[in-house]
Amino acid sequence: MDAFELDIWRKRHSDYTYWCGLQLGGCGGALSDRRYTNKVCHFAHQADAPVCRRKATGESSADHLFIKQGVRRLLDARKLNGKVQTQDLGTGPGDAVDVYLAESRRRLRFQLGAVDYRTWRSSAEELGAQGDDIDWIFGTEGPITQQFLGRQGYCLRVRCETVGGERRVDIGAEARDRTVAWTPLQECTLTPSGIVTPHVEEIRLSRPLPRPIVFPVQGSVVFAPAPGDMTPERSPFEEKGRRLLLADVKPVDGPIVRTVVSLPGDTDSPPVEHVYRVSEGARVLMTEDGGGWAVKADRYQRLNAHEAQRTGLWTPPPGGSTEPVAATAPRGEQPTGRKAAVAPTVAQPSKKALRGEAKKASEKAQAPRGPSTRPKQVNALREALGQSARRGRTTTWEELARTVGRALDTCTTEDRISLLLDVDQPLWENVPVLSALVRENGAPPSYLPRLLSRLGVAHSERSSRITRWAEVEADRAFAAYAKPARLMPPRLSLAPERRVPRQGEQETALQQPARTRTAPAVREPRAEPKAQNPDDARRVRALVTRLDALMPGLGKDARRPANRALRRAEAWLAYGEGAKRPQDQQQRKLVRETPEFVVSLLEYTLRAAERGRESAGAPGQRRATAPAAPHQPAEQAKAAVGDPVEWLTRQLIGVAALGETIPALHLDGGVRRPDLQQRMESLDSQLPQDVPVLSALVLGADGGPVPFFRDVLGAAGLAVPPTDEELRRVWRREQERAHAAYGNPPREMPPRLTAEASSSE
Repeated sequence: MDAFELDIWRKRHSDYTYWCGLQLGGCGGALSDRRYTNKVCHFAHQADAPVCRRKATGESSADHLFIKQGVRRLLDARKLNGKVQTQDLGTGPGDAVDVYLAESRRRLRFQLGAVDYRTWRSSAEELGAQGDDIDWIFGTEGPITQQFLGRQGYCLRVRCETVGGERRVDIGAEARDRTVAWTPLQECTLTPSGIVTPHVEEIRLSRPLPRPIVFPVQGSVVFAPAPGDMTPERSPFEEKGRRLLLADVKPVDGPIVRTVVSLPGDTDSPPVEHVYRVSEGARVLMTEDGGGWAVKADRYQRLNAHEAQRTGLWTPPPGGSTEPVAATAPRGEQPTGRKAAVAPTVAQPSKKALRGEAKKASEKAQAPRGPSTRPKQVNALREALGQSARRGRTTTWEELARTVGRALDTCTTEDRISLLLDVDQPLWENVPVLSALVRENGAPPSYLPRLLSRLGVAHSERSSRITRWAEVEADRAFAAYAKPARLMPPRLSLAPERRVPRQGEQETALQQPARTRTAPAVREPRAEPKAQNPDDARRVRALVTRLDALMPGLGKDARRPANRALRRAEAWLAYGEGAKRPQDQQQRKLVRETPEFVVSLLEYTLRAAERGRESAGAPGQRRATAPAAPHQPAEQAKAAVGDPVEWLTRQLIGVAALGETIPALHLDGGVRRPDLQQRMESLDSQLPQDVPVLSALVLGADGGPVPFFRDVLGAAGLAVPPTDEELRRVWRREQERAHAAYGNPPREMPPRLTAEASSSE
């Protein structure tokens, strides 16, 4: 900045030219150095330069470039594929830095410029329309960061500081108490769940539900509990010491809507046969994202028959009392109406019968009309069946009509089949058929065989074991919807059993002439393949074409699994398109395989083939570590390793070293499930507690964890997550830990998301 320093600089760099940087918000015009003895030397635009609108000239004006450079280095160090670019949101290129992680389809936005709520909301909707998850990291504190603290319990921050002549980037985790824990960017971890610091992980595991927004209600509100005792689960309006119920709510001079009502938890749920008024103190609760609302009330009173009828939420039963069925008033309050006298008749039914008929008529009158569109009706029916499965009991069509809507009362048999078919399509092996929960007079409905036949259950219309099938499928639904979920029993097969003749019948048959001993022909109906999704078929064909193009350059060992994958994919395509029909049990099983499993199998085989081709093209180069090949032939592997569990361990360590996962079909030539489960449980139970669960690297038929992954965690001495969502998070975290532990070079493992099981368990 001094004149003598500029003289030295000019002598050293006589051929240098200077330009106004576009990435700093400049005009791109030429600059020249200006020498002064009475003031600081500086750069200035030349006379013919364009008009420059750059205002920020401090060192912080280049922070977006340091953040971009730091994220790029982090991606290269973690060997992740990602795209990093700066964004001009109206005030310059330093407004934001966007990061797109290709493998996990996740976006990170470093919001460096100040932004108000509407601008942030518009940007969030624009990025969210692309179907990706978004992590926001803010450069300045303001109302938006407070919004994030209220919504998710923490907020990610970013700052840049000059340390020893270098601009360093730090990532901070701001907690509810406004304290910020800073971590250098190079020490952070990029995972499928976003950018992670040690403090972020602690806050995520312990954060409470976001609090809803509260608005007072002017005037009174009336409500009637919805029939069926439907209580919402995992609602954002849950509050300690209060209970939630679903009700039809009518504000003063407003329409009737169905929503959630929050009532004091020290009282019993109000009976559905009555209508109640909240005279004062009612409040409306709303979620921040506008996804729902509820009514909160502390005191309410029951209306008499005349007042209840005027609300439109209740009508008197025909031929019965004009007063709703007697029930205890909540919070010690007595009903305000007076019971009307009923003229006796010659054959007057008992009071108990009258109350039963009145209750049924009241429930039918209060039942909602139901969703207006077919998709909403199917979703409501699926949810009602799921509620029955959670309670561990079957249901009837009449109960479903009271829960879903009165429109179900007029459904014909064909309408019921059509609705239930939409509920359960498509048929999956690991998903229970909820239609099996419907009963008529304690038995499965007469139309269940036709429904199952259209759904794709083989032999359903000719089998005599439909009742037993429905019982087993109901048990599967109870296990799947239990909390925590239990391991489902296998689905009952309706294939006809071959009758083995007794000893006396065998002797009689042998004594018959040869020409009269003819075996009865058993003709089994062919398994009709379900129509494929065109997008799934295109994905499979594209992968088949790529794998087929690599075949000529593959060696013998790599060509064998590639041929198997190609034959399997081509057969799956042919069966799905109707070009071929399955003839045996193996082919029928292939028809039922999910597109996700076929795609994952082809992608894994394609990556293995590409690695095999690269290693064949460079024979002089050898890897520093040579893990066992995931697709090594079973005979060679067993000959090299006598213990099958030890061989499985080596195989999964090889998969972890490559940073990949492996379909169960590729393990030991596709061993049967009981054998594979036993080996995987034995494998992870023998490893130390701090070692990753290697079985997390094995993919099930749906591309997720194997069905018995809970048992594997239990065998490894770890606590089993209660929900499927938490189980998937634990499963993916163990994959990340395995890739870090066995990588080349090894990396620091992220913390485990599940603790060791207690000794009492």
